Amino acid sequence: MSASARTYWRSLEELAETPEFAAAVEREVPRFGEVLGALDRRRFLQLMAASMALGGLSACGPEPNPRQLLPYVEQPPGIVPGRSRYYATATTSGGYANGVLVAHQMARPVKVEGNPDHPASLGAASAIMQATILTLYDPRRAQSIVGDGQIDTWERFVTMLYERRGHLLAQGGEGLRLLTGTVTSPSLAAQIDAVQKQLPAMRWHQWEPLHRDNELAASQRAFGRPVECVFDVGAADVIFAVESDLISGVPGWLAYARQFAAHRRPDETHGQMSRVYAIESTPTLIGVKADHRLSMRPAELFEAMRYLAGTTGAGPASWGQHDVKDASWLKAAAQDLMQSRGRALVHVGREQPVEMHLFADAINSVLGSFGTTIRPIEPVAVSASAQQQSLHELTTEMAAGKVDTLVMLETNPVYTAPADLDFAAALKRVPVSIALTLYADETADASTWQIPATHEYEAWSDARAFDGAVTIQQPQVRRLYGGHSAQELLAVLLADTSPDDHALVRGYWQQQAQQKGLGDFEAFWHESLRVGIIKDSAAAAAAVTPKSDLGAELQTPAPAEGAVTVLFRADPGVWDGRFTDNPWLLEMPRPFTRLTWDNAALIAPATAARLGIKTEDVLTIAADGRSVRAPFFILPGQAPDCITLPLGFGRRAGGLGAGVGFDAYRLRSTEALWRTQVTLSKTGDTLRLATTQQQDRVAGRDLIHEGTLAEYQKNPGFLEQPKKDQSLYPDYKYPRNAWAIAIDLNSCIGCQACVVACQAENNVPVVGKDQVLAGRAMHWLRVDRYYSGAPDAPDVAFEPMPCMQCENAPCEVVCPVHATVHDHDGLNLMVYNRCVGTRFCSNNCPYKVRR
Repeated sequence: MSASARTYWRSLEELAETPEFAAAVEREVPRFGEVLGALDRRRFLQLMAASMALGGLSACGPEPNPRQLLPYVEQPPGIVPGRSRYYATATTSGGYANGVLVAHQMARPVKVEGNPDHPASLGAASAIMQATILTLYDPRRAQSIVGDGQIDTWERFVTMLYERRGHLLAQGGEGLRLLTGTVTSPSLAAQIDAVQKQLPAMRWHQWEPLHRDNELAASQRAFGRPVECVFDVGAADVIFAVESDLISGVPGWLAYARQFAAHRRPDETHGQMSRVYAIESTPTLIGVKADHRLSMRPAELFEAMRYLAGTTGAGPASWGQHDVKDASWLKAAAQDLMQSRGRALVHVGREQPVEMHLFADAINSVLGSFGTTIRPIEPVAVSASAQQQSLHELTTEMAAGKVDTLVMLETNPVYTAPADLDFAAALKRVPVSIALTLYADETADASTWQIPATHEYEAWSDARAFDGAVTIQQPQVRRLYGGHSAQELLAVLLADTSPDDHALVRGYWQQQAQQKGLGDFEAFWHESLRVGIIKDSAAAAAAVTPKSDLGAELQTPAPAEGAVTVLFRADPGVWDGRFTDNPWLLEMPRPFTRLTWDNAALIAPATAARLGIKTEDVLTIAADGRSVRAPFFILPGQAPDCITLPLGFGRRAGGLGAGVGFDAYRLRSTEALWRTQVTLSKTGDTLRLATTQQQDRVAGRDLIHEGTLAEYQKNPGFLEQPKKDQSLYPDYKYPRNAWAIAIDLNSCIGCQACVVACQAENNVPVVGKDQVLAGRAMHWLRVDRYYSGAPDAPDVAFEPMPCMQCENAPCEVVCPVHATVHDHDGLNLMVYNRCVGTRFCSNNCPYKVRR
């Protein structure tokens, strides 16, 4: 397919060629007053606080070893001034570990990279993982212990909890409750087990707002007990994705994305690229990368999966004879899956009902996927109990006055719990509530005791990856704000008044080494820290097989559906709200909307036209007596009559993220956790949304050069024939080396990790919503998103746009002070102390990447 065969567009306004779009293109550079906006000194300092802390505290913060004050007499091996040293550790997402290498300059952490030896990262680091270094230095983190609204001390808190422990011992732990997120940490699990043995009446509850209850419940019905699944995406020739977060959100998604990309490269697969079919109600990263994609309402997704089960033999044959939407498309997909037995994979997103996961299990069983592209393993999480039910039981007991001591470890249920539970009201009935938290969030504000938590780079711990492999988390810097770890807090409950998380974690693994006969513990410990993973610690394969009569489990009617359905989804940047205080992630453009500094209700073009809704219109969304006001954004590819609400915004406490966006959690309920029926009413108001999709427009050239696999196999160089541009300047000669870079556009999934990585590497400042609206986002690298085709079912292409290091760079010739220069390798260099800020280079850049 030639580049001219398709017309690519970035927004519906561009496609329709509206007068507003034409005016914006005509005046690409904002006026001076628009650039300045309303940014005052206070807001500037708020936006820059963490970045300045990264540059300041990292240079003058606590020394690596306060007892070592003498300079080196002889330079230690491996320490070279100006060269980074890397230390292995892990970050966690929903409790699951992702291995990282933290770069140190002068013994201070400055950058995060993926650990190539870790199964969950394979050398990659997501945007959120990259941004964790900024959270480490954030001065808005909780820094003081607060008891009953007054600043207090750790010693007084330990005394209080120790005395409370004596009261609990007398009652056998009755009235004590522990609330955590998903726990995969072996050492923390051992401590919880020890507490339960000393205080047997204590109950442990878990809550993740983006939990995996439906997956585990389906596996319970399919296999007879809960199991988790590890996927081999690289072995799957055909993938059928149903509202899937396989390469964007499931535990291990970085590894799956690597496998997915490798299987889509013709040279590495000998021309046998994988084929992907996707059906979904709201666009996902794997959905827009699919070869064949359909937008469907939730009820249509159910009918499609039932039809697929009947067609593949996973359910009654009558299911494949029903009249369903896009039956021919589904039949072709089913035939492709059946022809790829043992090399096929069906994946369903976590938000889908239990029945949808059962459909997937039944179809995968028929396809022979278990044992080939899917490996069931024992649950990685310490407890596989249903978290939604657990939180409901806890809240009920709190409201009934049966809980007198509640310990909450780095979880925020006041903000994230289903609205109908009213966790905040129940919390007021608990005499002693303790919140260990990184920020002074909603739960901390409502608790009697607030304990600042350590960052993951400040404390010792451990955690399991998606496949069960264990990483020892080691601190990268002394505690900047005097926080305390979860291990230390639980140690106080175990009568240790001077806890040391290093001794606790090391002592646990020393005991494990002795029990398992691992030999020299010191060698085992140092090797585990060096590599970033404990050898042979992955979870064992679960000896399970799907039930032979699994089809009987699928006898369930299609769910009822109203006129308009709201879908609750994680935000690609702030996730479930735990990263809302990170300015890098707030200003990161979202993959599809290109939104920054806000969330918006996403609606399909046809539905918006029918309801008379325009982008930036503010409507009231109501469900079950609760309502929120939200700005709307028309999103191509969204299913009709479906509205997607990104979670994690509308915070009422915390740091920078407080008051940003609207709180979609207020519409979630225990009976409608992932989707609900709503009514809409117009308010007549509008809200400007800071989206970058119409900024930095590249005009007058082909945007995407593309072709089919057949064209590539016939002539691999068919796209390597660019037109020769005319120039008055002679070409540069490179007698030695010439710099070059290649980006595989076929592999790019638009995840934005490179954007935040560039920001972290260069400490690029954030500018805030007003300046983004004025076109002054400072990212040195962006990932453009282009559409082609009909607005309701477009194809999507991602195109990373860094500095192109032009051979004849327009930025060089217009600089009046010669601050932008060309070097002997072909790089465009910047001499900062010459720059006087004319911005001629930015205006003259054809790719609009100069800042």
